[in-house]
Amino acid sequence: MKALRIGMRARGLLAALALCALGATGRPALAAEVVVGQVAPLSGVLASTGQQMVLGGKIYFDWVNAQGGVHGATIRQEVVDDGYKVPETVRLTRALLARPEVVALFGFAGTANVTQLLADGVLEQGGAALVAPYTGGESLRSPFNPWIFHVRAGYADEAEHMVQQLATLGMDRVAVMYQDDGFGLAGLAGLAGVEAALARRGLKLAASAGYERNTDQVEAAAQAIKAVDAQAVIMIAINKPAAAFVKRYREVGGGAQLYSISVVDPAEIVKIAGLKNAHGLGISQVVPYPYRPLLPVVREYQQLLKKYAPGAEVNYTSFEEFLGAKVLVEALRRAGPAPTRARVVKALESLQGFDLGGVSVGYSPTSRVGSRYVEVTVIGANGRLMK
Repeated sequence: MKALRIGMRARGLLAALALCALGATGRPALAAEVVVGQVAPLSGVLASTGQQMVLGGKIYFDWVNAQGGVHGATIRQEVVDDGYKVPETVRLTRALLARPEVVALFGFAGTANVTQLLADGVLEQGGAALVAPYTGGESLRSPFNPWIFHVRAGYADEAEHMVQQLATLGMDRVAVMYQDDGFGLAGLAGLAGVEAALARRGLKLAASAGYERNTDQVEAAAQAIKAVDAQAVIMIAINKPAAAFVKRYREVGGGAQLYSISVVDPAEIVKIAGLKNAHGLGISQVVPYPYRPLLPVVREYQQLLKKYAPGAEVNYTSFEEFLGAKVLVEALRRAGPAPTRARVVKALESLQGFDLGGVSVGYSPTSRVGSRYVEVTVIGANGRLMK
């Protein structure tokens, strides 16, 4: 306060400090903020997914703040848009981590995007945990890195589950449509994950066809896969190109059973591809079914979605990031009233067998994969997902 002077007596100093605590209006000063940084694709080909990612965290953070925050501090979810572009993800993450008040990162998207953060040492240099990235890329899980705390199963887990289901149904001519980058190709994820799962059963891919990242140019892929008369096609793709492929593949007469990994939004698939083409599409899921409130955490999610985003619909993506927000908030609680990046990392490591409300995650100093849960849902005749 300007009125303070070096020569002020102790009594005056105490009175001035009391006034500072009350603030200019005489009310108690606002508690400190805890800032969580989120880089998300709010524009471009993954925009609808990015919006759902942000929403899932927001409704839980809003509820926590309404209850008084964490140790009296409100959580501020600071979101910036990378348009799903790798250089932007790197640039924006560096900018967030240059600010000491950012104690953790939350809910990024894109295997290639987050892989570049590791390759450039951005997370290591910043020393902050990244919680619940919206990717199952194996390059982010193996080899072990200490900075990323996964809430979801990996794409390799999804590939294994889908191929096992196909093998049980007697389907042995399987093709893959994939994004031609680290998301669609790398490690045991994507194309390689499907190939490995087939090889364990003595099978080989009938065909594989890629499309260029950040486009929906899938004509060549649809024609190539139609030509091999596959029984099933697994798509390693995001919303718009996946929907474009479903539409075009059906238009050229492709009759295979279609499957997708978990990162697509079924509502957008139906909107772009048309219900006639999308009906029957199988989508693997890495969190429990959020449309029926059978689990306590699903009931909580539905209630808070209705309260804080009354116009929004239940969605797998927002539910997944809702779970991620619960993980992060518990870590902030365990990190104490003055959380630092290092304390948040240690707190996350202490979440071993942590129950989110009928869904458990677990980490340790040597493990960052919180869950390996996978199931398959299907787009029904009404355009909604069925178990």
